[in-house]
This record gives sequence, C-alpha cells and structure tokens, in this order.
Amino acid sequence: MLLLILGRGKTGSQVAQVARERGHSVRVVGEEENPRAAALTAPFLAGFDAVIDFTTPEAAVQNMRACLANGARVVVGTTGWYAHLADMRDLALRRGGALLYSSNFSVGVQALFRVARELALAAPGYRFHITETHHATKKDAPSGTALSLQRILEAASPGLNVEITSKREGEVPGTHLIEARSANDCITLAHDAHSRRGFAEGAVRAAEWIAGKSGCWDFQEIFQELQ
Repeated sequence: MLLLILGRGKTGSQVAQVARERGHSVRVVGEEENPRAAALTAPFLAGFDAVIDFTTPEAAVQNMRACLANGARVVVGTTGWYAHLADMRDLALRRGGALLYSSNFSVGVQALFRVARELALAAPGYRFHITETHHATKKDAPSGTALSLQRILEAASPGLNVEITSKREGEVPGTHLIEARSANDCITLAHDAHSRRGFAEGAVRAAEWIAGKSGCWDFQEIFQELQ
C-alpha cells in the first residue's frame, strides 16, 4: 500500500515508521507543506490507498474535507473536531470516500472502553471519576480518550455524572485511570501507554482495513476485525 501521513509530530513520525515496518510505502506531509489543505488535490490524492491524519483539530477538518470530497480513504487520529463529525460523515457517503476515526487507536484502550462499560453496568450506585495524564505539550484537555470514557460510562448508567481530572507532566504518552467508589470499596481500571507505538500500530492497521472501502466508522466498531 501507499500511505499518506499528514503531520510530522511525534505520533505522525511513529505512524510512518510502523507503516514502513509493515511493508508499506509512505509519504509524509507536514502542516507547513499543506496550509489549509492546499496540497490535497485530486491528482495528488489519487495515488494513495489511504490517508492518516495526526495534525491539529483545525487542520484535520480542512484535510478531511479535501480528502473526502475527492473520495479518499481517511484515518483520523486527531481529536477535538467531533462537532464536525456529522458533516464529515455526510461528505464521505456522498462522495464515495471512507472515514475511520477514533479518540485512541490503541487496541488496549479499545479493550478498556469495553471493560469500562461493563463496570458501569455492574456497579450501580458507585461514583465514577476519570484521571488522565499526558505529556506537557499536549494541547487538548481533557484528552479525547477521557471524553470517550466519560460518554461510555454515562451512557451505560443513566444519571451518572463522571468528572475528569487532567494532568500534564513531562513526556507521559498517556495514562487513563477510572475509579468507581462506594461507601464500602473502590474499583479501579487503568491503561498506561508505554509509548506512542500502540497508537501508531492501531492507526496503520486501521488504514489497511479501510483501503478499498466506502463509509464511516468509529474504530470501536471495527477494531476486532483487524489483521
């Protein structure tokens, strides 16, 4: 496969490395080379099997709009743009493109999402709290993963109000801790990323899955189909 990676940050660079290790050809385009998605023309995109975006929320929306309007297959690991999700989904469906998005492409985090839902169902009356810790340069807070966990917990237990505490420290790739407390005990679930590689592997495997497809999916829906 020929993959286009949008973003030269730490995660984008790791995605490019993993893609090459898995035998793919890679082209990386930084934000400075692609102002307002100007580089994402139809002739340019036609040569790629899939596009992977790890940029910023503002750039990601412009990149998705350009890619999907030209029927491209796009994997988006950038967070903070979900207010535009309905528009992006509609564009993908109208133009025969494909969009696969997630707040976190780590398969381990996807497992955490499922276990968290089961805990919320199994522990009525418990008070839930999420603590997320990331590197000091992370721009958004709370993290997209923490917000996903909050939505999952609150959907599983109507009336539940889950607070989030965000911490920004050093070079931490990502830690998410869920605490469920009652007067009698405390249950904890945690995911601690050792590096960005888990996110990168999931994103590349997602690009392999989406190639040749049309539609729109949350990674939670399909991650167990990955090869």
